[in-house]
Amino acid sequence: MSLYEDLKWRGLIKDVAGEESELQKVLDGQPFSFYWGTDPTADSLHLGHYSSLCMAKRLANAGHHPVLLCGGATGRIGDPRPTAEREIISEETVNKNISGIKTQISRLVPTAELVDNYDWLKNYSWLNFLRDIGKYINVNYMLGKDIIQRRLESGITFAEFSYMLMQGYDFVHLFQEKKCIMQVAGSDQWGNITTGVDLIRKMLDKTAYAFTMPLILDSTGKKFGKSEGNALWLNKDKTSAYEIYQYLINTDDAKVLEYLKVFTFLSKEKIEEIYAQQQEHPETRIAQKTLAWEVVKDIHGKEEADNAVNVSQKLFAGDFKGLSVKDILSGMKGVPSFKFEKEEPVIDVLVNNKIAQSRREAREFLNAKAVFVNGEAVTDENQMITKDMALEGKILIFRRGKKKYFIGQI
Repeated sequence: MSLYEDLKWRGLIKDVAGEESELQKVLDGQPFSFYWGTDPTADSLHLGHYSSLCMAKRLANAGHHPVLLCGGATGRIGDPRPTAEREIISEETVNKNISGIKTQISRLVPTAELVDNYDWLKNYSWLNFLRDIGKYINVNYMLGKDIIQRRLESGITFAEFSYMLMQGYDFVHLFQEKKCIMQVAGSDQWGNITTGVDLIRKMLDKTAYAFTMPLILDSTGKKFGKSEGNALWLNKDKTSAYEIYQYLINTDDAKVLEYLKVFTFLSKEKIEEIYAQQQEHPETRIAQKTLAWEVVKDIHGKEEADNAVNVSQKLFAGDFKGLSVKDILSGMKGVPSFKFEKEEPVIDVLVNNKIAQSRREAREFLNAKAVFVNGEAVTDENQMITKDMALEGKILIFRRGKKKYFIGQI
């Protein structure tokens, strides 16, 4: 299967600048340089960026050269959002974010050449930019872009309005200086991408290529991103490997085939085999397990992926030995919690914190061996529960029956 055929099968080509047949020839032809960019709005990329990183790796694995742009200049302005203007972030924060993102890109796409558009835009005078770039782009053309159209009613600042000119010029610069003949991005960047293609044609009388990938949505129809409130960061100090694993292992059946295609490097044959097994035995959730392990392995390494599997299995079995409090809390998000302030008999802990509704009910649970503290069964109603029992001195985990968990926080 050719690169183009693989990308089409995975559903990764949405909009194409020019004829798709020409794009196919380029993708399956001689090695070329391409670029993908992101603005440094945070000090870490997140799972919403991961599909683009996977795309960069797919093209790199096919022999093409990735140039990954971190927008130190465009990040100071802010890409227009559909709803409201982005908050301007400080110079210090921008530089800190760039450093964090470059570290991640170097690890995740090791063959990538890293560039920052601040390097070529910081000394570009406003007058020269208007003369060199602004004269080639008609305002009516800009107004016709979807992202601008959506903001006209609520209002858009001149800074945001000019963003597409800056990104368009990035393509011109990289076309000239890095021989990047192609740009790849999410479909929300279509207007900015085509501006670059048009500038290269008008300014240089050359042909550039570009295509977008569909935006990857969760089961509720939201993007993966921090503005949506569901960011899963690629920095494990912000989001643990287990959290990513747990999120993906709970992928809706209706989305898992799409995610296997987009987020993993498994072959078409392997993905179809796994999905067939899933269809035949959905209770095994083999597709979700494969997806979660493959993604965590690629982002954080095999050891972290294996550890995430171990944590998941232990939490499911109620076995907390050897698990960190961080992993436990990650796996038990949403579990009711209470403040554990003083030592007292287990029966009082159960009643005072509504783990049982009455002392009689608490005794029934205890006598039935249905009460567990940190995974250990407790049957004596007078057994003292103390802070010394807390895992890492931070939490006590109470289980009532098979599935009802409660966390006592020290």
